[in-house]
Amino acid sequence: MLSFNSLDLVLGGNELFDNISFTIHQNQKIGLVGVNGSGKTSLFKIITKQIEVDPSCFSHSPDLRISYLAQEVKSSDKKAIDYVISGDYELVKIMEQITIAEKNEQFELVASLYEQYSILDGYSANSKAQKLMNGLGFKETDFNKSLNEFSGGWRVRLNLAKTLMQPSDLLLLDEPTNHLDLDAILWLANWIKHFKGALILISHDRDFLDDCVSFIAHLDASRIDLYKGNFSQFEVLRSMKLAEIKSNYEKQQREIEHMKTFITRFKAKATKAKQAQSRVKSLERMKLIIPAHIKSPFKFSITASDKTSNPLMVFKEAGLGYTSPVISNLELSISPGDRIGLLGSNGAGKSTLIKSIVGELSVLKGEKEIGKNTNIGYFSQHQVDDLDLSISAFEHIQKLDITKDEKQIRNYLGSFNFKGEKVSDRVNLFSGGEKARLAFAIIAYKKPNLLIMDEPT
Repeated sequence: MLSFNSLDLVLGGNELFDNISFTIHQNQKIGLVGVNGSGKTSLFKIITKQIEVDPSCFSHSPDLRISYLAQEVKSSDKKAIDYVISGDYELVKIMEQITIAEKNEQFELVASLYEQYSILDGYSANSKAQKLMNGLGFKETDFNKSLNEFSGGWRVRLNLAKTLMQPSDLLLLDEPTNHLDLDAILWLANWIKHFKGALILISHDRDFLDDCVSFIAHLDASRIDLYKGNFSQFEVLRSMKLAEIKSNYEKQQREIEHMKTFITRFKAKATKAKQAQSRVKSLERMKLIIPAHIKSPFKFSITASDKTSNPLMVFKEAGLGYTSPVISNLELSISPGDRIGLLGSNGAGKSTLIKSIVGELSVLKGEKEIGKNTNIGYFSQHQVDDLDLSISAFEHIQKLDITKDEKQIRNYLGSFNFKGEKVSDRVNLFSGGEKARLAFAIIAYKKPNLLIMDEPT
């Protein structure tokens, strides 16, 4: 169906793939995992021809239908329901041809086109699009709104619905649960289970991967290994593999040391010289086992402000919303040390509450009191989108504090796993995960004592 053969790829001076080969078969559902910057999104871009590689290294069936979830949705006056339906490109093409043929009174052609329209299941397209939108949290009143009326997060949901609308043999989903609430994630997992086609899924959500895939493709050290099973099973199999490599490596090192000792001791003795020479040749022919290397997970800490307030923030009988209250009579006190998880269905007011806490919305009724020393740090996808792609991670931190020298800034970025040349690379070369990590590093540098995180993973 689709295969890579001895693929090499270097981007921005970084080697992403070194002689990787693997094949994707019909109906396989594969989770693509690896650390940030290992090449997951780049692999998608090769499949979708956004990155060109040697044709001998990548091939697929000529009639393979690929549906790819893009992360950006441009503003438009197009109705939401029409935008979702436009994912079925062949159907839209037939609809456009029908409009032209009817206008030109080409009635025989119109009849032929309607036959094709029926074969493509065009009569149920509107119903299918509505079901996709409902599953992803849209209300019936949203169907005829223009794209301009939706926030960035909701546009991403529309893009996901459009991607699912497209008939495909291979579905590529890159972090599809971004901007989805729990209900929408559960709905999407169920949709994927019933999808009759192959899937490659990039996700940091372990439970979502467990629900959706039966194979794991692991990118590590510029290579890729395919494991049968979901993510939890992959972790067990990989641990066993690493343990076996470690054991074999240590055994070989003991054997090498024993042979070297024998050679050193007996090479000058006539009675043992032949045996010593034999061991020298054995060492030269020996295929060395590469030691297992596990990248250590980095750890970071957020240094809180020197001063704080208790409570940090209080809402009293507060009405929160844009023009009319979505949340009424709110009584909430946030104190140092609190750990609060925010759950709720679409429209329950999660975004409204967060925007009211960070000051993007004013309270409509009641009171909001902020502590004198309250320092808010707010992480969301908007902070990631607002990064300056033309400058480096080093320059982002330097702009926050011009008093720090290079060593201090590098040490700080190193605590967020930005090391070596990565510190000086322009942000446009970063993966999505690396951008999110940088946005978080910027927030942490400001030493917040009230941290608000909207879908941080």
